[in-house]
Amino acid sequence: MVPDTIRAMAMSSTATVVYKPVSLAISVLGGVLAGLVFRQVWSRLGHDETAPAPKDLSHSTREVLIAAAIQGSVFGIVKAGVDRAGARGFRALAHEDPA
Repeated sequence: MVPDTIRAMAMSSTATVVYKPVSLAISVLGGVLAGLVFRQVWSRLGHDETAPAPKDLSHSTREVLIAAAIQGSVFGIVKAGVDRAGARGFRALAHEDPA
């Protein structure tokens, strides 16, 4: 018979091993989703579909910095939301918090 502490440790290490690739896939999905959301936001603000590159001198510094600020905010919010949803989904399936 296996003691409860060893069984609990085995479940935790199994959950950790399973969650690592799931977390990676969720992060990639979050990045793709954030890119799509940013393109929609940027185009609705009346700009091209893609944001100006920092080294593209045909755009004003103000426009480049505003695009970077919006892009960073969108990526941060979407990534946090997707990571959070993934962690909650994992907990619902595995009955453990992800490591």
